[in-house]
Amino acid sequence: MRKNVSSHSGRLFSDRKWVIPFFASLFVFVSLVLTAIVGALSSSEGIEQSSTFDIISFARSEDSGGYFVESDFERQVNANVVQKMEPPRLAYLISGTKGDSQRMMRTLQAVYHPRNQYILHLDLQAPPRERLELANAVKGDPTFREVENVRVMSQSNLVTYKGSTMIACTLQAIAILLKESSDWDWFINLSASDYPLVTQDDLLHVFSNLSRDLNFIEHTHIAGWKLSHRVRPIVIDPGLYLSKKSDIAWTTQKRTLPTLFKLFTGSAWVVLTRSFMEYCIWGWDNLPRTILMYYANFISSPEGYFHTVICNTEEFRHTAISHDLHYIAWDTPPKQHPMKLTMKDFDKMVKSNAPFARKFAKDDPVLDKIDKELLGRTHRFSPGAWCVDNSEGGEDPCLLRGNDTVFRPGPGAERLSVLIQTLLSQDFRSKQCL
Repeated sequence: MRKNVSSHSGRLFSDRKWVIPFFASLFVFVSLVLTAIVGALSSSEGIEQSSTFDIISFARSEDSGGYFVESDFERQVNANVVQKMEPPRLAYLISGTKGDSQRMMRTLQAVYHPRNQYILHLDLQAPPRERLELANAVKGDPTFREVENVRVMSQSNLVTYKGSTMIACTLQAIAILLKESSDWDWFINLSASDYPLVTQDDLLHVFSNLSRDLNFIEHTHIAGWKLSHRVRPIVIDPGLYLSKKSDIAWTTQKRTLPTLFKLFTGSAWVVLTRSFMEYCIWGWDNLPRTILMYYANFISSPEGYFHTVICNTEEFRHTAISHDLHYIAWDTPPKQHPMKLTMKDFDKMVKSNAPFARKFAKDDPVLDKIDKELLGRTHRFSPGAWCVDNSEGGEDPCLLRGNDTVFRPGPGAERLSVLIQTLLSQDFRSKQCL
């Protein structure tokens, strides 16, 4: 006799009906990810330029031959000392859903710097009109139009909370960033509910003094209740084959623990190196793809995929710093859902020394306080040394651009330096990938 069970977390498939959707979703998931990666890395300029929302392309590298083979990876690692002579560049993914376009623009402007690259993804739940408004807002900004370092993803994906489509969308964005620009050093993912606590001059100044092989990814070995609640259940992400968003679907079967690799979990918010991102996309030893297939039917795959890959790869496991560079206030217990930050959390945010915080309600007054007291933001962008317009009368100082390799660090850089020193201490690093 079949029973239908419903709950807030999903639908339960009967023993006889889960198999086909499971293997179908696994096949579709891997196919979509591989197609997105290959498509993003292939020559498809004609198709992209004809898209309504693909409004700005990044500057292309002159040397596009022989990318990302293993010998190139080794060459890049050996050239790390030379690369450190040039100030770093960051690549941001800012994601949102229905009703998030204005919040995404605010976050984008708060973290903007001409040296960086930015890609925005508004998922398929947002109506076409909102997606068009976001694209037009980016296209209409004179700085974005001149520098050409902001891009709105033309292919919107349906993203399911706790589903594997979240990691699929992230990997697609990374593939596009790798294809479009060869000049970034770290990848940072943010949502519309994230906001910076330091200026980009602060962040770039501190990262200028870091080794380019450090990955900031909060992680821990999966144990305890998470084995039964996160690892063993087999779920299906309906976003892989449906056109409307719905919750993940649960099957009645359980999986066994893998023997090829150890499982790790942690924060979905990461700051990862370009070399590690290349490895995840190309995976010359096939481990990233093997782990990707495993996480296709995993609960909250963004909280485990990169963590499991990095801690099972000898070249990278010693580069993993277990911190997500975010301030997050968790519910207690069981510390599973971030609480919305307000004015009462401002001092705690500052004292955390973290460069980012989440999550914020739309237009919460604390964001204005952060703009004023931490970012010095009075116009579009958080000002930096690259803003050289000294005109009076309250004009936007960033209307004219100066040298983007010069930074003007402030108190935020001092706070972040304190955090980084702690994270790089021998005691802290001894706990990585354990």
